Amino acid sequence: MFTIGDFARHGRVSVRMLRHYDATGLLRPAHVDPSSGYRHYTAAQLARLNRIIALKDLGFTLQQVRDIVDEKAGTEELRAMLRLRRAELETAVATAEARLVQVEARLRAIESEGHMPTDDVVIKHVPAVRVAELTATAASFAPEDIGPVIGPLYDELFRRLETAGISPTGPGIAFYEDAPEGGGRITVHAAVQVSAPLRDGAFRVRDLPAIDEAATIVHRGSMDTVLPTAQTLARWTDAGGYRSTGYPREINLECPENRDDWVTELQAPVIRA
Repeated sequence: MFTIGDFARHGRVSVRMLRHYDATGLLRPAHVDPSSGYRHYTAAQLARLNRIIALKDLGFTLQQVRDIVDEKAGTEELRAMLRLRRAELETAVATAEARLVQVEARLRAIESEGHMPTDDVVIKHVPAVRVAELTATAASFAPEDIGPVIGPLYDELFRRLETAGISPTGPGIAFYEDAPEGGGRITVHAAVQVSAPLRDGAFRVRDLPAIDEAATIVHRGSMDTVLPTAQTLARWTDAGGYRSTGYPREINLECPENRDDWVTELQAPVIRA
């Protein structure tokens, strides 16, 4: 028989781990000296220890390992457990690969710009939200064409909401679409979150759909100066292996009187390129 120290060395595990396996019933010693309490193991138990180690390396829990080595799990159940573990590992690999792409994109940004970017881009899910809105058409998506359209739209929207006795329940949300007439013209949606029944009339109340994956960045300052932030978002999206699927939404997080103190989150819908 082996002492616990010798068995640990042969099995390439720690004595502490063998004591834990004993306490949980996963691997009991073949003999315990009644007077000293010393544990002893047989050479035949190395096969069970090796199987335990192999299953743990696959990521199975101790309970799952116990069921397998004690043959409580049948062939079909074991096959299902292995398939589930494979799916978990595939998800982990995909997540790690996505993070690697982001690290490489950040590294390229540092190398090209000579410093750590201060604008962080985050991929996240954007839930659906109910908004009240007014729309109008702008000549293009350029800030100098959007600004003169969206400002009066919001002024009018808030006036009509007040008349209707409806109070906003969240931030303003501006979003954009290509205008039906084409020619680079843009349909501008000036919206604000509300809790009200769906309706059309002096303004429209609609449910803005969720965005499964949005590349988001925070812009600080007037929206007249948003272009560099939007370009940072576009560069990150391309370098990170994503493709934009629409115009970014603009979430008005803070809108004090001084426009230079505005805080706006850009949310660009994206998919894997």
